[in-house]
Amino acid sequence: MRELMIGNKAVARGLYEAGCKIISSYPGTPSTEITEEAAAYDEIYCEWAPNEKVALEVAHGASLGGRRAACAMKHVGLNVAADPLFTISYQGLNAGLVVCVADDPGMHSSQNEQDSRHYAIAAKIPMLEPSDSEESRLFAKKAFEISEKYNTPVLLKMCTRVAHSQSVVNPEERVEPPQVPYVKDPAKVMMTKNSRDAHVRVENRTKELAKWAETCGLNRVEMGGTDIGIITSSTSYQYAKEVFGDSASILKIGMIYPLPEKLILDFASKVSRVIVLEELDPIIENHCKQLGVKVEGKELFPICGEFSQNLVRSSMNMPVPETMGIEDTIPMRPPVMCAGCPHRGVFYTLKKNKCMVYGDIGCYTLGAVAPLNAMDLNVCMGASCSGLHGFNKAMGKEGEMHSVGVIGDSTFMHSGMTGIADISYNMSNSTVIILDNSITGMTGHQQNPTTGKNLRGEPAGKVDLEALCRALGFNRVRVVDPYDLAETDRVLKEELAAEEPSIIISRRPCVMIKGTVHKPPLKANTDKCVGCKACMQIGCPAISVRNKKVQIDNTLCVGCKVCTQMCRFGALDGEEE
Repeated sequence: MRELMIGNKAVARGLYEAGCKIISSYPGTPSTEITEEAAAYDEIYCEWAPNEKVALEVAHGASLGGRRAACAMKHVGLNVAADPLFTISYQGLNAGLVVCVADDPGMHSSQNEQDSRHYAIAAKIPMLEPSDSEESRLFAKKAFEISEKYNTPVLLKMCTRVAHSQSVVNPEERVEPPQVPYVKDPAKVMMTKNSRDAHVRVENRTKELAKWAETCGLNRVEMGGTDIGIITSSTSYQYAKEVFGDSASILKIGMIYPLPEKLILDFASKVSRVIVLEELDPIIENHCKQLGVKVEGKELFPICGEFSQNLVRSSMNMPVPETMGIEDTIPMRPPVMCAGCPHRGVFYTLKKNKCMVYGDIGCYTLGAVAPLNAMDLNVCMGASCSGLHGFNKAMGKEGEMHSVGVIGDSTFMHSGMTGIADISYNMSNSTVIILDNSITGMTGHQQNPTTGKNLRGEPAGKVDLEALCRALGFNRVRVVDPYDLAETDRVLKEELAAEEPSIIISRRPCVMIKGTVHKPPLKANTDKCVGCKACMQIGCPAISVRNKKVQIDNTLCVGCKVCTQMCRFGALDGEEE
């Protein structure tokens, strides 16, 4: 029966139908739903790994054990998994292995806009790129066939629009292949001669895949008008179809690496003008130019950002349809932390103490926006710990007394442990604040090794953060409730002044965790309010000032009472009955 699915759910369906048995992933938008949807199938063991490197290694281990396996991650997660990826390309598999990676053109929820196609080229691994949900299902199944035929992991590249948009899918039955027996093979030990021989095999494999790409069916020609020929892939294919219709011919690329040669040359010979339409870097365009094909690409379309139908039209000097507009000016609505967010009290305290804050990746990155403006920078998962150490080594005592790193509990398990190990081992008097909100918040409330539950919400091993930090060499480990501003301020001052490394664990569950019972919303006493706006300094969306008097939005307030600690006039002490 046909079903409407987002692309990520369709990938999960394809993995299921292909007989995948094991999936290990780390959540990262826009890839998260692949693993969450796969977990709905009892036939697939699914887990959240501490990070993407571990996830890929687990999946590869499962492949060596003879079961089809997969992992999923976002584009920056592939950076973390790159170390095993390059060697697995040499070493090979036993059963099939599919690595799903989701790029984020436009950076809707990412710190950079990298193009994962470069990894396919660099690691010499085939990459498939679906353009809708049905292709996502089919390509996931095809990826396992390619993986086992050519003894290679296969990258399945999604992007935000394909991952999160819906289209019709035609589900099929699951076919689970028998477990492949494990056979000891000394050639799989990647050292000296084995590695050299493996590299030769990889190069030969790439040549074979390039020949297969000519007729595999994943790349197809749709002939229309011959004045313009469009070579494209992924969502850009959808835009080309909508903008040009049958007025142009299209070479739709489904296997983005290795790219075909003869197919492209034949297509180019049948049209008067060849245009390459692709988001981000000119991967297809450069390949065409290397073949001697005269193409137009990035001189027409931007190298940055996400495409759209109207962007394609305007870039091609075509009429752009009028769209509905709103005459009134709409005020900017920057993202903010939720009402009652436990991170808010920490960032208010950091700003109050004029700290240099080395941030990290998570919903607490919103501590950088007004009115808190409390985060100086962020780089990647875990960088807050190791980056702070380097900063303090350069700044000396002056830096140590006024700088902190902040990192979430899930991010800490991902890659913060090695950073604080560097701090304790090489002894900078650095203070790291672990923002423990009992969940992986930014990507939609996934469990992690500190929560005591696995992906399915079942009881699981639970990491004791305090014991772990002490085991990593920290004598000073403090726990604070971020709703208590005075206590948070006192502990921060003490740890910044300490003559040794220290950890502060800010512990309070995320207010959005399912089942959380909130206190009644506060009630503003406008008679006591003097309009000083001190309560506005924490940036809570439940608080506003109208006619110089404080107002509380009862639909947002969770009764955390952080604001009451800032009001000197008792205007926020009351509660709704």
